[in-house]
Amino acid sequence: MLRSLKALLDEGLTRLKAGTPSIDPMPLAVTALLLEVARADHAVDEAERRTVLAAIARFCELEEQDLDTLVATAAEAVDASVSFYDFTSTVNERLSREQKMELLEMLWRVAEADGRVDHYEEYYIRRLADLLHLSHKDFIRAKLKVAKDT
Repeated sequence: MLRSLKALLDEGLTRLKAGTPSIDPMPLAVTALLLEVARADHAVDEAERRTVLAAIARFCELEEQDLDTLVATAAEAVDASVSFYDFTSTVNERLSREQKMELLEMLWRVAEADGRVDHYEEYYIRRLADLLHLSHKDFIRAKLKVAKDT
């Protein structure tokens, strides 16, 4: 299972690299985590999709033409994965605490994009915060910040 996931991630990166000089696994991991939250309530509406795309474009600094390929590859990776660890390990290796807090806020923005936070979305974000080595205080701080901004 892990070999097939790694092959899928490598294939996606190869597709992305075709049009971009240097892409690493980071955008794929971030996109996968955002998609996990968007899919948590078993329905991804247009507002959530737009929020995911905007977050990826901003956070990963990608061009619009790369976004669709990245999202499709990340969706395949999410379907093939058995845990969040496949993605959070990459994030933990590469991002600073501040960047992980920014990612946590983006996860909350995706959850709130459709006008309500489903209990599954909140559960996923709580789990991801733990796996990203962020405290419960960080979890609450990000939630309140996003709620205040919306």
